Amino acid sequence: MTASVYQIITDKIIEKLESGVVPWRKPWISGEPANLLSQREYSGINKFLLGCNEYSSRFWLTFNQANTLGGKIRKGEKSSLVTFWKRNTYTKTNVETNEEEKRNGFLLRYFHVFNLDQTEGVADKLGLTEPSKVVPNIGVCDAIVKEMPNRPEIVGSLNAWYSPVADKVGIPAISSFSGSEEYYSTLFHELVHSTGHKSRLHREQFDNPVRFGSESYSKEELVAELGASMLCGVSGISPRTLDNSASYLNTWISRLRGDSRLIVSAASQAQKASDFILGKSAKVAETEEN
Repeated sequence: MTASVYQIITDKIIEKLESGVVPWRKPWISGEPANLLSQREYSGINKFLLGCNEYSSRFWLTFNQANTLGGKIRKGEKSSLVTFWKRNTYTKTNVETNEEEKRNGFLLRYFHVFNLDQTEGVADKLGLTEPSKVVPNIGVCDAIVKEMPNRPEIVGSLNAWYSPVADKVGIPAISSFSGSEEYYSTLFHELVHSTGHKSRLHREQFDNPVRFGSESYSKEELVAELGASMLCGVSGISPRTLDNSASYLNTWISRLRGDSRLIVSAASQAQKASDFILGKSAKVAETEEN
């Protein structure tokens, strides 16, 4: 049986976790992944599928795009996956009228891309210079927090937390962290949690009480980690330093193996949360690029 796209993507993430790499904790030092021709940044799970690779360029393109630009992909180079949603028309029987009705849906699909570092005769023809690394900017972090629409109240606390009932975020003093990056990365994590509140994005099952380790708790934590990583990418800082022990890695490996749709769904919710905090409208779904 052919593996589903969800399973293929999940297997890619699990492969990284098994090698000791947590894709959502790797800062995009070369900038957020984007398509070379359209200059459009990739969103959702694609940020992590592409961003966790060891390339100096943030730009990606397809085999055909490289040829169109008069260049080529170096022999032996391996491609990376990018997901996209394909519109699908199907028929379904109306239970009330017993008539067949046409409906529209979306199917998750993928295509292959290569990093600009894997090409020949492309960068020089476009006059692209040596890529500059993203410089951490604490001022941008502060602006993101202050300019968040409908921001919850932020209060001092001995621990970092978000309370849906009070709609408040608790955060220790910045002096108690190992550095400013650690402080803002932690604050981003809690602010992403707050976007699930009914006054903001009202995520599914967010209002239901959950116990530590439950399925809904795990997904919400993954949304917060992915969303915080996206915000860290915008400001160039590193995601907060958390436990990268074998126990932590094995927990996520187990969760992902138990639900092949978890990582794609959580990344989509994280993108919406990140966009909300940044005051952006929801990003357009990825489309196929030839």
